[in-house]
Amino acid sequence: MSVAAAVPTWRLSDARRPGHGRGVGREAVVLGGAGQTGVAIARRLVRDGWAVVLATRGRRRLPGSLAELGVRQVPFDRSDPTADLRRLATGRDLLVDCICYTEPEARQLLAAAEGVGHLTVISTAAVYVDHAGRTMFATEPELFPCYPDRITEDQPTVPAGSDTYATRKRLVEKILLDGCSVPVTVLRPAAIHGPHSTHLREWHFVKRALDRRPHVLLADGGRNRFQTTATANLGELVRLTATDPEHRVLNAADPEAPSVLEISRAVARLLDHDRREIPLPAHAPAPLGLTPWTVPNPVVLSTDRATRDLGYRPACRYDQALAEEIDWVVRATADRDWREVLPRMTSAYSGVDYFDYSTEDTYLEQSSVD
Repeated sequence: MSVAAAVPTWRLSDARRPGHGRGVGREAVVLGGAGQTGVAIARRLVRDGWAVVLATRGRRRLPGSLAELGVRQVPFDRSDPTADLRRLATGRDLLVDCICYTEPEARQLLAAAEGVGHLTVISTAAVYVDHAGRTMFATEPELFPCYPDRITEDQPTVPAGSDTYATRKRLVEKILLDGCSVPVTVLRPAAIHGPHSTHLREWHFVKRALDRRPHVLLADGGRNRFQTTATANLGELVRLTATDPEHRVLNAADPEAPSVLEISRAVARLLDHDRREIPLPAHAPAPLGLTPWTVPNPVVLSTDRATRDLGYRPACRYDQALAEEIDWVVRATADRDWREVLPRMTSAYSGVDYFDYSTEDTYLEQSSVD
C-alpha cells in the first residue's frame, strides 16, 4: 500500500489546501515537553502561529518565555496505566513525541495517533551501522563504525529489537512507519545541544573556562567529529514537516559538524578564556583529553533530503546556538551545583570524571608534552 493510500483522504485534502503551511489556528501536543528538545519545538511552533500544549511527567517548570507566548503545560505520565494519551491527542493537528523509547510506548503512540493529523517522533542517528554492521556503541576503538563522509537516511541500520538503545529506537521507528494510518515523520538527530539540557556536552569546555584552567588537553589533537544537532534546528524541522505531512525519515543536524578542537575554541572565544591547547599523544592514559564528542572515526550526517524535500534551512549555526546555551548554563549554575543542573553529565559516561584536574596537572608535570 502506498503512503498516500494509507492516509485518510480528509487529512490529505487538508494538507494540500492553500495556506496549510501556516500554523495559525492549528494545535500541537508535545510529549516530553519540559526538556531541551520539547521547549525548542514549542518555541518554534508558537512563533509560526501554532497553539502548543506541553505534556510533562515531572514538575519541571517551563521557561517563563514560553508561558508568555501562551504555551500550556499539562501533567502526563505515560507509564501511568490510567494516563489517556488518546484523549490528550485526539483532534490535534500535530503530535510530537520526544521520549518514545520502547515497544509499549510506540504501541501507545500508534493507538493515539489515529486521532491526530500528523505524528513526529524524535529518534536517533545511533540506529545507523556501517558496511560491516558495526554500531556507535562499540567498546573498542577498532570496532567503531567507518561511516561514509556524510551519512544519508539510506544508510543501513541496526535490526529492530529490544537489546540496546539503538535497536529499541529502531523498533519504535518500524512500528510507527509500518503501522500508523496518519503521516509519520521520524527525525534522527545526533549530539543534541540547547538551553535547558540536562546533558549539555559543551559543559566539558564551559566549566574549564569558568575555572580558568590554563590548559586544555585534547586526545587526537581534537580532530574528532561527532555531528551536533541544535534543538533550534530540530524545532525548525518539526515545523517544516508539519506543513507537509507524509511518511518520511529525515536526519536532523547542524549545517556543520565541528571538531572537538573547533568546539573548544568556540567556547573559549565566547567566555574570553585564554588557555594553551595540548594535543596528547596516543599513549596518554584515558580519560585524559577525552570529551563527550570523542569517537575513533567521524560521524557526520547529511541533511540533503530535508533541504530537497522541504526547503530546510537551519535556524542557526553551531556557534549561534552555543552562545545561547552558554548564557543559559552559566546562569543556571551560578547558585546551584552543576551536577544538579546537568545530572546526565555525571550518569552518561560510566563514572568517567572529565574534570579530574589533579590528574591532568600531574600528567603534564611528569610528561614531556610541550
